Amino acid sequence: MGRTTLIVLAHPERRSFCGAWAEASAASAEAQGDRVLWSDLYGQGFHPAEGPERYADGPLPFDPLKAQERAAARGGLPGDVMAEAEKIRAADRIVFHFPLWWFAPPAILKGWCDRCLAHGLLHDVDHRFDRGRLRGKRALFCVSTGARAAECGPDGKEGETRLLLWPLAYTLRYCGMDVAEPLLVHGVHGYHEGARKAELEARLANVLAAQADVIAGLGDRPLLPFNADAEFDGDGRLRPDATGHWPFIRHGS
Repeated sequence: MGRTTLIVLAHPERRSFCGAWAEASAASAEAQGDRVLWSDLYGQGFHPAEGPERYADGPLPFDPLKAQERAAARGGLPGDVMAEAEKIRAADRIVFHFPLWWFAPPAILKGWCDRCLAHGLLHDVDHRFDRGRLRGKRALFCVSTGARAAECGPDGKEGETRLLLWPLAYTLRYCGMDVAEPLLVHGVHGYHEGARKAELEARLANVLAAQADVIAGLGDRPLLPFNADAEFDGDGRLRPDATGHWPFIRHGS
């Protein structure tokens, strides 16, 4: 069988730059012979909020992990969740396209993770991190920000974009996936005028034109570094001889 690429778009306007960028990823993957699957979350009306109304039975108070586990065991997960889970399981590569809003991905994408990375189906206590059920799959984040590049670096007043993406990246790592270094495009907003607007449009056109090379090179793109399971002790703490890669997992002072 050939390779399968899943495009996950989390933007409410398909005609936006994010939408055009996702289309460019899909066209590039298809040109390479991939089977392309789509999850246009806003376009398909995906409901991001998990809750008891989505499950037919179970004791109260509602426990989302237990509810998902019970439903997965009996083949009774909600239909929209199963449709997304089947795409995730089929995909060799997942390319996420989204803007940053309030220093995080849109809520619909967080809800997609909450609901579709279902406990008992795509992960469980015995199958996570190095033993995750999604091992061998590779993800890429294609992200736009409204702020300028200078504001989005390690010393920028908007905060370092790469760190803002860590929770989503680590969610996928938890499930066993590899996550490539993200592709970031800054200064994307609708308030540019005149020469600034023309400059932005030219810059974005270049991004779209270059996406074929990005998708073609995804297999060789550097990966975000994460600690292996063996680098943690029995209490789940980073071993003294292990190197932390992120400020979120590091040796205490």
